[in-house]
Amino acid sequence: MVAARITVNGKEAPLTPAPPHTTALDFLRERGLTGTKEGCAEGECGACSVLVARPGVDKPTDWVAVNACLVPAAALDGQEVVTSEGLATAGAPGTPATLHPVQQEMAVRGGSQCGYCTPGFVCSMAAEYYRPDRCAHTESGGSTDSADGTDSYDSTDAEHGPNGFDLHALSGNLCRCTGYRPIRDAAYAVGTPTDDDPLARRREQSPPAPVATEYIQDDSAYLRRSTLAETLRLLRERPDAVVVAGSTDWGVEVNIRSRRADCVVGIDRLPELRELRVESGHIEIGAALTLTEIERRLDGGVPLLAELFPQFASRLIRNGATLGGNLGTGSPIGDSPPALLALEASVVLADADGEREVPLADYFTGYRQSVRRPGELIRSVRIPLPLSPVVAFHKIAKRRFDDISSVAVAYALDIEDGIVRKARIGLGGVAATPIRSRATEAALEGKPWSTQTVEGAAREMRGEGTPMSDHRASSLYRSAMLGQSLLKLYAQTTEAVPS
Repeated sequence: MVAARITVNGKEAPLTPAPPHTTALDFLRERGLTGTKEGCAEGECGACSVLVARPGVDKPTDWVAVNACLVPAAALDGQEVVTSEGLATAGAPGTPATLHPVQQEMAVRGGSQCGYCTPGFVCSMAAEYYRPDRCAHTESGGSTDSADGTDSYDSTDAEHGPNGFDLHALSGNLCRCTGYRPIRDAAYAVGTPTDDDPLARRREQSPPAPVATEYIQDDSAYLRRSTLAETLRLLRERPDAVVVAGSTDWGVEVNIRSRRADCVVGIDRLPELRELRVESGHIEIGAALTLTEIERRLDGGVPLLAELFPQFASRLIRNGATLGGNLGTGSPIGDSPPALLALEASVVLADADGEREVPLADYFTGYRQSVRRPGELIRSVRIPLPLSPVVAFHKIAKRRFDDISSVAVAYALDIEDGIVRKARIGLGGVAATPIRSRATEAALEGKPWSTQTVEGAAREMRGEGTPMSDHRASSLYRSAMLGQSLLKLYAQTTEAVPS
């Protein structure tokens, strides 16, 4: 097997002798690429973000920003990484490098502030800069300055620039100087890549093919097999192995709690786990597709998930996180389980003996526990069709973005002629597991979608689950928010659906 190595800024770098638990952040900094910073070590600040070449949606390759503090360096074996240092174009000997357009705009518009977080902002901004469908209406290299020299932000909303820049691309980056306006100015000022931009040209070629990895140092290992069948045989031999995809959960355990594993098995590049198919009776979503990939491939085709995605952590996290990982951790406050419960989804579990399908409502058995057996992993998530037309995802949290839910509520309702024909409601943060709000569903089904019905169902909903008090919210607050959520849904829908 070929020795593990990563292509960093166009040059190959061997992984050895770094221990298998080494993060990409530490790997890069130990090689002198200190623009990549550690701020929080848990994927919340973005100071560590770097670009990785990944399979594209609109082009063969996308430049994707990820949190280097969470990704094991070994997971990037055979892949291409660009850091903030690699964005500038080297000049002739004795002459300075030419700044990348994103770096130039950050500099001239005062977006660099103290500079600590700037390389992370630059990498996240560069990923958005290279998004193929970002600004078809903007001329190549064009400026967004108005004729009088002031910035013109004629965008459709406050979070999209006239150049098509989606400010959510920076939702996982924090500025410690709180200087967000000049950073926004820089984001809204960048044009489009020129024809001779090497990173833009790189998008037209295929991304690096996944490679099998067997990286062993000091009696611990990071292993990645080429196929699902090989991986399942490995998990039968090593049922104690930690299985990771985006590593957005395990990376926190490694950094904050100093967790180590004798064997980590990477499944993020397995082709069998990266399929998305729309069939006659269901939509099948591979467990190792990132949330960003799912969002862009579905393109609004599952409206409830389209509401969920912008509220799920940050773009940096969604670029690595997977549905399989979010369900695999079994967390009662994960954001995707309530939505998938409302959609009546099931999970396909696979081991070396075969596969089985389990309704998600029967999957969770206790706090961070499930019916998944040792040696078994989630292959895909199935969402039955047709979809309910009335949907909503309400996330109650202290921050609007990049926060953990105190309460999460997902709705999928069929309302015909003013009558609730079917109601499916998923809840998170109010019990030891994500749950269906069955009493509330029963209180709605067969009844008019009216103030009287909804107020009665809201009283039922306040009693659902067994909410606890912690540093995020009290049990009374959580119960109150359940009832308020249903009242909010009614207020949001009564204009469209007569009572």
